[in-house]
Formats: sequence, C-alpha cells, structure tokens
Amino acid sequence: MDREQVYAMMAGEGKYDYEKYLNTPELLSCQKPYDALCNKDELQFQIVHQSEELWMKLACYTILEIDEQMADEQTFKALSLFTRLHKIMGYLIDQLSILDTMSIKDYQQIRLQLGNGSGQESPGFKTLLQLYKPLWQTFERVYLSEKSLTVEQIYNSEYRHDASYMLAEAMIEYDQLFQNFRYHHIKLIHRSIGIDSKSLKGRSTDILNSGMRMQFFPKLWQVRSEMTDLWGSEYGVKRDSIADGE
Repeated sequence: MDREQVYAMMAGEGKYDYEKYLNTPELLSCQKPYDALCNKDELQFQIVHQSEELWMKLACYTILEIDEQMADEQTFKALSLFTRLHKIMGYLIDQLSILDTMSIKDYQQIRLQLGNGSGQESPGFKTLLQLYKPLWQTFERVYLSEKSLTVEQIYNSEYRHDASYMLAEAMIEYDQLFQNFRYHHIKLIHRSIGIDSKSLKGRSTDILNSGMRMQFFPKLWQVRSEMTDLWGSEYGVKRDSIADGE
C-alpha cells in the first residue's frame, strides 16, 4: 500500500454515522496536508498541541461543572468530577513526552511555521489560568464559611477527614498537577531550544519559569507550612539524630 492510499484511507469518506458524529472529515483536515508539512515531525507537533486544546476544553467544562456541584453541595459528584479532571491533567502531561522524539534541528524548521506564536496564547491555557478563581470562591463559601470552618480547622484543629477536607485535597491535587504540567512544558522547551534562548517574541524563556511560582490555592499550601512549623515549635525545630543513641 503506497502513501497516497494510506492518506486517502485516513481522510475517511465522511459517510458513516461514526464519521458524521465525530465530524472526522473536519477533524482530520485540521492538520496541514502531508505535502505541505515542513518536515515529517510537524504532523506530530500539530496533533499534540491540537489534542492539548481539546483536553483543556474538557478540563474547563469539567471545572465549571465541579463549581456547580459544589455550589449545590453535591460533594460526591464534585469529587467524581475532580477525578476526571486529575486524569485529564495526567494526559496533558504524558503526551508532551511524544515531542521529545523530535531532534532540535527538525524543531527549528517547525518553529519557523509559528510566526511569533507561543503556548502562552493557548485559549485553553489562558482559560484555565482564570477558572480556579470561582472554584476557590465557591469552596470557601459553601465548605468553609457556611460551615463556620477555616482551612486550619479542616486540616488540623477540627480535622475529621470530612467533605471539606476531601474537596480541599482534590483541589490541591489539581493545583499540583497543573504545576507539573507547566514544569514538563518548560523542560520540553529547554530540551527543544535551550534554557537561555529567546522566545519567538524576543523575550527570554524565563517568562515561563516565573509561571511556576503561581499557585491556584495558596491557602491550601500555606497551611502545611504553618502546621509543620507549629509542630516544630512543640517538638523542637532541630531534633537529635536517631543514630545518636547507637
């Protein structure tokens, strides 16, 4: 079977119900035609990033539904949706590794096709950078304020492993996974174009590193430091080695 036959088969005919439901003719035409690709790695580059936009679209819709379920205090449903969100973030992270198979020389050809575009312009990414705000506001209102609880209480002084605690842990899991996604994306860029290179807008890739300092839910991270320091003041900040008595 020659390449032209394979290309034709992959394009599909668009006449079957499966193709119609998934809009496969439109979906499979979202990439450059094979004869227009700058090199053989450009197709994977486009597909990985287009897939990311689809996963991020699902992530955004899932966060909106989580927010609605938390507002109605439907905790189990919200937790189930958080599991979905965590899996989506896992897929976003895992598929980036496919791009590690590109050589840096081949990537430079692809990079010329981007104009001055960058992943910072991704509509899905930009939306995710905003959606954590209403999520926290709903959690704080329904699972803290209306229950007369604080973050410290659900983790420490009134710790019961209850609904508020479980949702807080689901939120920090999402926060951690999003930070992991940003980290893997940064490392991919370092691998592709180097640590000290300039972006297509002429700015250093250090702008990406600054994003790693962002936390969606800082209060959930801060309580860990506060609790550890509290215990440290009780037990002794600097403790004797367990090997000293040997």
